[in-house]
Amino acid sequence: MNLDSALPGFIAESADLLRDMESALLECAGGMITPDTINLIFRSAHTIKGSAGLFGLDEIVSFVHVVETVLDGVRLNRTALSEQLISLFLSCKDHIQLLVDQVGSATAPNSDVSSLGEQLLDALRRITEEETAGDGPTGAGAVNSAAVSTADTSSDVAMKSVSADWHVSIRFAAGVLAAGMDPLGFIRYLRTFCELRAVRVIEDGLPGRDEFQPEECHVGFELDLRTTAERSRIEAAFEFVREDCVLQITEANPAPVPAAAIVGNSTTLPTAVAARQKSAVESAAVSATVRVDAAKLDYLITRIGELIIAATGVSLSARKTSNGELEERASTLTTLVEQVRESALQLRMVKIGGTFDRFKRVVHDVSKELGKEISLVVRGEDTELDKTVVEQIGDPLTHLVRNAIDHGIEPVEVRAARGKSAGGKITLNAYHDSGSIVIEVKDDGGGLKRDKILAKALEKGLIQEDRTLTDAEAFNLIFEPGFSTADSVTNLSGRGVGMDVVKRNITALRGSVGVTSVEGQGTTVVVRLPLTLAIINGFQVSIGKSSFVLPLDAIEECIEFPAENGHDFTNLRGRVLPFIRLRELVGSTEPAPRRPSIVVVKHAGERAGIVVDSLLGEFQTVIKPLGRMFRKVDYVSGSSILGTGEVALILDVPALVQQAIARARASAAA
Repeated sequence: MNLDSALPGFIAESADLLRDMESALLECAGGMITPDTINLIFRSAHTIKGSAGLFGLDEIVSFVHVVETVLDGVRLNRTALSEQLISLFLSCKDHIQLLVDQVGSATAPNSDVSSLGEQLLDALRRITEEETAGDGPTGAGAVNSAAVSTADTSSDVAMKSVSADWHVSIRFAAGVLAAGMDPLGFIRYLRTFCELRAVRVIEDGLPGRDEFQPEECHVGFELDLRTTAERSRIEAAFEFVREDCVLQITEANPAPVPAAAIVGNSTTLPTAVAARQKSAVESAAVSATVRVDAAKLDYLITRIGELIIAATGVSLSARKTSNGELEERASTLTTLVEQVRESALQLRMVKIGGTFDRFKRVVHDVSKELGKEISLVVRGEDTELDKTVVEQIGDPLTHLVRNAIDHGIEPVEVRAARGKSAGGKITLNAYHDSGSIVIEVKDDGGGLKRDKILAKALEKGLIQEDRTLTDAEAFNLIFEPGFSTADSVTNLSGRGVGMDVVKRNITALRGSVGVTSVEGQGTTVVVRLPLTLAIINGFQVSIGKSSFVLPLDAIEECIEFPAENGHDFTNLRGRVLPFIRLRELVGSTEPAPRRPSIVVVKHAGERAGIVVDSLLGEFQTVIKPLGRMFRKVDYVSGSSILGTGEVALILDVPALVQQAIARARASAAA
């Protein structure tokens, strides 16, 4: 097995395990200390160390080994899991992540990282020394050792006082290579805590030339070891192949078991090995997931986008020929491309829960820094959206959460004076709405002070003194560059840098952000984002000879434009519908049609109409980013290539809805 090709798998697996470790530690910080949680933390560290040993990553192995030592003390009720120790374990988790990241980036060891590692190791060793000198833990932080699961008692960190000699006899199943394991990797890992005094390769299991299969393992090993570790630690070294090998470990270096007694011509052991191999194959067959490199997935989506454009062109050409058979085949092709497109986009959809989980740590660390009691409530963690959106929304959400902790939640004494509970609450919620994903960041803090915001806006010249603003307009002023109402500057906020960047980053994702707040009760920031940035179902309209695209999910209906002049609104079944004339926005000088249409669109619970010359129907839209020259063009969020090869602009529905409503209000006020 090529270990270099398997390294990305180790990095990805380590990231998952470290997330599990952090989540479990944060549960403990919240008072949910249970044997299962402690065992989960220990197993995560243990698995990372074992995998790192297979790749010869000695720095990771040695660091995690010390972490395991202290964790084992917690498991066995020798060390109390105090708040300070949880914080230390969280710092150790961060350091392990740094070490893994170094491996992934293939960079030279960083002296600052190494220095931090030594500081953490010193703190861990002091705990171990105190544990050895003391009589066991006391206090609420201790875990009941009687309740600790005995299923994972193979602590490979318990050391014997003197060295002992061991003999290890191992025979791997034939399919161990196909399962992704390197037999030599286990020997390299043993060298991290054992002295290898002798290694013998056993070849009597090799088949004849005609039966030999190069992708199968046919050799075994006889090893003589000297170590201070206990038998359980040697056994743990083979944990990943326990079901794919026959393992015998004996102490005091007795005479090795004859190879024939283990492999030979006996029908018993080979049958057992074959059964294990069959079990491994069956397990692989029912595996629910497979890791795919993100770059390969992005390339696939890009090619499918080009395929959609080509298929649309074929359909147009088929219709021009008036050939029924050709049109039918083109229709079949289009249907198949649509199915492939849907399947490919589903591959890029990931749950937002992974992003939400990171904020448990943010809330834990920042609330302690500020001396506040804050809990985090997460809802809608199974809501899915495009992985590219997930990757880019993390930083804006982090700022919103930190802002809620710093500005939103009041200090304990202030909350008590207002009759609130001592602990504040921040809620993260996600759900789908009209083809978009909505993410809410809500706090039960002091809320925004409208008068203070308006006073600051007047001071900075952002509004005129005689202007009347709605609550939404007033609160949205916090997204202006350099705007801040903080009384003092802290490490977290107060410099007026951040909220404008949040809005800019969300807008760059074709999203929008808004704020609602009630003074004394709390604030909710609502972020709306498209489900995907690659391919959408579009609806094509035109102004003269120019084509435009609207996201189909934002469209409610299409109606005939009424012959009313001088108004920016119309009556739609008893309700006022503000509208905006697209012809005026684009400055078209071509003759107007006799019967224009209104496309009724919706965004964030608001409805508006867009007056267009003609309706051209649905089609799959491949989103192309705008060039730098056109990024600041109003009411446009992207572009697409039509089947004819022409470029169509994708309209920005949120901006159009807001503009239509603003014009209608201005018209009504006049």
